[in-house]
Amino acid sequence: MLKNKYLIAICIWILNLSFAKTQTLSLDDVLGIIKNNHPKLKMYDADIQSMDAAAVGAKSWMPPQVQAGFFMTPYNPTFWKPDGAFTGMGNFMVGATQMIPNSKRQRAEYEYMSAMSSLEKENKNYTINQLNAMAKSNYYEWIILRKKIKKANENLLLLDFMIKSMEIRYQYNMDKLPAYYKAKSNYSTLQSMIVMLENGISQKMIVLNTLMAREKNLSFEIDSTYTLVDFGFNIADTTDLAINRSDIKAIDKSMKINQLKIEFEKTKQLPDFGIKYDHMFAFGQTPQQFTLMGMVNIPMSWSTKMNKANINSYQIKNESLERQKQMVLNEASGMIQAMKTELDNLKNQYRISANSIIPFIQKNYETAILAWQNNTGDLFQVLEAWESLNMAQLDLLDKMQQILITQVEIEKQLEIK
Repeated sequence: MLKNKYLIAICIWILNLSFAKTQTLSLDDVLGIIKNNHPKLKMYDADIQSMDAAAVGAKSWMPPQVQAGFFMTPYNPTFWKPDGAFTGMGNFMVGATQMIPNSKRQRAEYEYMSAMSSLEKENKNYTINQLNAMAKSNYYEWIILRKKIKKANENLLLLDFMIKSMEIRYQYNMDKLPAYYKAKSNYSTLQSMIVMLENGISQKMIVLNTLMAREKNLSFEIDSTYTLVDFGFNIADTTDLAINRSDIKAIDKSMKINQLKIEFEKTKQLPDFGIKYDHMFAFGQTPQQFTLMGMVNIPMSWSTKMNKANINSYQIKNESLERQKQMVLNEASGMIQAMKTELDNLKNQYRISANSIIPFIQKNYETAILAWQNNTGDLFQVLEAWESLNMAQLDLLDKMQQILITQVEIEKQLEIK
């Protein structure tokens, strides 16, 4: 019986280990979690819902005014009652007044308030684009850090092989101590660099967890694959930028909202109508009476000065927004073109380094270590060749990181999802 309990406990422990396997998140997974969980995006959602809810009330009516009291009633109560031919005087009046809103004004206010949320939607899309760019940069940097660690571990094995060989050869006076100490120093330096790279991965994990609104130290792995984008020749066309970029769309929405504000201000110069009904409960033998009156508010020149000033203000704001739009498009177009040129240059450098420089450095290292093993070469030459190879390999990965980061910046400017 006790043996069965131990077996059950071991099985449960094995199952827990299998379920506790580190989660692997692709870049699309990370971006999806950010879109669903980031607090700032939820804030935008709440603001959009709030504005849409407020727009529903734009077509409401003003509350009616209800009044009650004495109407044309003598101060002396003795006159309230009839006395012979005297029928009595005074009334107790109840009444209600209802202003009827202008339908054009209601419609203009509803369109204006409904358009407010569309501006927040574009602001939300702009924020999503910024968060995605930050996530992509950290994700790609994590990939490069992993590749650097892998390459550093491979070079550690090469150094370890040389150090062990030197220890054997030194016993037969075939190597010198200075070269041995230099190799040990290089080995420790490379170990220190690996620790630094691993710390960099931890920092990237914290940043991505923060963007995903998760526990900061929650461990996960990433997919090491990435795609190099081949951007078109005329990627900085201002027409396409105006269509795709959320900040440009936000400016257009602001201009539209200002135009709707102008239309709303114009409706404030239209007359308002109302109706007033009063009923009199007469004292004595006087018959009951009522009044039914229509009312109209007539806008005059002295009462519409503020509306005209607001209309002029919104028109000037739209002129400013149009200039701002042109400025943003011009700056974005120039920035994208400059980054496209830099990206092409980085890709050429990477191609030359990968296809020409590193193969020759690799051959130099292989030749140097072969000569050292055959006692025709010096160990210092081997270590120099190894250092050159190690630096060239890390430099190649740095170039790839620059390519990916520049690609992310171009995607951010183009607002590519």
